[in-house]
Amino acid sequence: MLWSTLVGLLLVAQTLLVMLTLSYEAARAQEQVDQVAAEVAARAKQLGGRELQGVQALMWEDHRDPRWRLDAIELMRQSRALLRVEFRDAQREVQAAADSPFRAPLFGQIARDQLQPETELACAAALRHGAQIFSRSYFVPITDGDGLEVVDLCLPQLRGGEATAFVVATLGLRQLLEESVSPEQARAHELSFVEGDGTRLARAGLTRGAGYYVAERVLDLPGLTLQLRVDSAAGSPRLIPNLATALVLGLSLGLFGVVILLARDGRRRAEAERALAEALAFRQAMENSLITGLRARDLAGTITYVNPAFCAMVGFKPEELLRLQPGPDGEPGTPPYWPPEFVDEYRRRHRDRSSRWQADINGGGQDPRQGFETVFMRKNGERFPVLIFEAPLLNAQGQQTGWMSAVLDVSAQRRVEELSRQQQERLQATARLATVGEMASLLSHELNQPLAAIASYATASLNLLTREPDDEQTPAMVRQAVTRIAQQAERAGRVIRSVHDFVRRREHQRELIGVDELFEAVLPLVRLQARKSGTRIEVQLPSPVPRVRCDRTMVEQVLLNLSRNGIQAMDGATPLAERVLLLSARSLASRWVSIAVRDQGPGLDPGVGAQLFTPFFTTRSEGMGLGLSLCRTVVEQHGGAIDFDSCNESSAQRHSGCEFRFSLPGEGQNPGHPEGVPPA
Repeated sequence: MLWSTLVGLLLVAQTLLVMLTLSYEAARAQEQVDQVAAEVAARAKQLGGRELQGVQALMWEDHRDPRWRLDAIELMRQSRALLRVEFRDAQREVQAAADSPFRAPLFGQIARDQLQPETELACAAALRHGAQIFSRSYFVPITDGDGLEVVDLCLPQLRGGEATAFVVATLGLRQLLEESVSPEQARAHELSFVEGDGTRLARAGLTRGAGYYVAERVLDLPGLTLQLRVDSAAGSPRLIPNLATALVLGLSLGLFGVVILLARDGRRRAEAERALAEALAFRQAMENSLITGLRARDLAGTITYVNPAFCAMVGFKPEELLRLQPGPDGEPGTPPYWPPEFVDEYRRRHRDRSSRWQADINGGGQDPRQGFETVFMRKNGERFPVLIFEAPLLNAQGQQTGWMSAVLDVSAQRRVEELSRQQQERLQATARLATVGEMASLLSHELNQPLAAIASYATASLNLLTREPDDEQTPAMVRQAVTRIAQQAERAGRVIRSVHDFVRRREHQRELIGVDELFEAVLPLVRLQARKSGTRIEVQLPSPVPRVRCDRTMVEQVLLNLSRNGIQAMDGATPLAERVLLLSARSLASRWVSIAVRDQGPGLDPGVGAQLFTPFFTTRSEGMGLGLSLCRTVVEQHGGAIDFDSCNESSAQRHSGCEFRFSLPGEGQNPGHPEGVPPA
């Protein structure tokens, strides 16, 4: 509505301006015509007075003197409007006459005495008034078929109140008009003498009048009144009569076009503002729904924006974070969520990060958008860990204006990770205890042998000392028995110590260790079960023995679980002579080591193999279903992979059984960043 009103007012204003401009231009043109008419009328009157003075000089000369005629001709040379001069007696009879040297005699077509009425009337009036009088105009035909409209000027010569003679001068109206008009006026106007009824008597000018700008003036001479009419060649005013109107129209059209463009731009701007408002509302709603904290800072580190999630995270209101007072050294104010003990470190980290980003950008490097973990402080003083991802804020010209940070509160995640770690340790301890519980009977059987041997040797030693004290061989035999007792005691202690170390060991430190040491650590426990089932244990190691970087306790548990599973798989299903458990290791490409445990059992069905590593899945009624799941977890924590090959009895292969193999990083690998893809 406002734009329509503005456009309407502009149209009215510009229309009035154009109309006023056209009116002004028309008034100026009319004024010019009026001025021309006034100038021409004044000059014609001036010329009429000059002719009167010249004729008066001839009136007092003797008309019989030849010089009179010469003076009359000279007077007509000076004034082209004079066509004929006559000297008449008191009865107004022509006594002498002279015609203009510039044209044929005026009365060559019709005799002078036939055109006397107007002259007689003028002379009678001049005699009556005692002054010069102009006659009314009359038409005189000439030899070329045309004619002239002329007037006579009659001057009486009075002596003693009586007229003794008359001088009559004939003036051509067209010649009088032409002498009164300048060349510039003649080129732009049509000038004419007209009668009261509009009859044109004489005309001058190089062009025809358009009849639009017309001015009339009355030429008042003694005894004669003529009406001068000036008609401009300029017609009705055009839309663009001159440069001024063209400029006004051009500016009006330009202004109208600018208004249209402004209206169009205003409409687009309004649409853009509506779209921007909708986008801002959408962005605000999206930011308010986020659980991730957003924080914007300028290059100096002053906070310029925070979202509700960030405020809820730290417990401060937005105005408390955005209106920080600068420090005494001119640095930005310290955010209240920075722990006091970390303020200097955080300021230094901000400066270092800005300089590194500028160096990477100038050097053509990648933008370091990577997360880092730090500690914030809530309003109540509670410290909590956060994970921050920062990216540079760039303006439309690509210049950095600050930093935008996405802040994640990872305190709950850390608690869950700690709880998961504790649960994992408990689970591993439970699995080890379950393993030891299953081996309790085997352990008692194994310990019975060295204990029985110790008892036998001790009894024999006592018998030797009591029955044959004087025998020279007795000390040697007692020494041998005591030595056997010490060996059997050491054997029993070794068995107990290996079980104790396996159950109590909880360190999770990665160390570089040979595969043979891992095998030797679990073999005493494996052999306990192997002796009971009659299984032979074979070990194959290359030379030199490969070394792995691992958590020793966890890998030993993997080896123990896989070995016990292999022994149990052969118990009852494999002939006693074929019960062989093979432990082997070999180096692989990309600095990986593969460890394998192979049995000669019946193998696994395909349906069982698909769920083999699922927690709490087991094929034994007394099993817990955690052994292989823990094995896969331990191996994957080391960056490796675990897999198996099974050949059941229906297979076309010669040997049945199952082989479990897993990979660990070798001596040249960093377990935190293993190179390549770990082989299964």
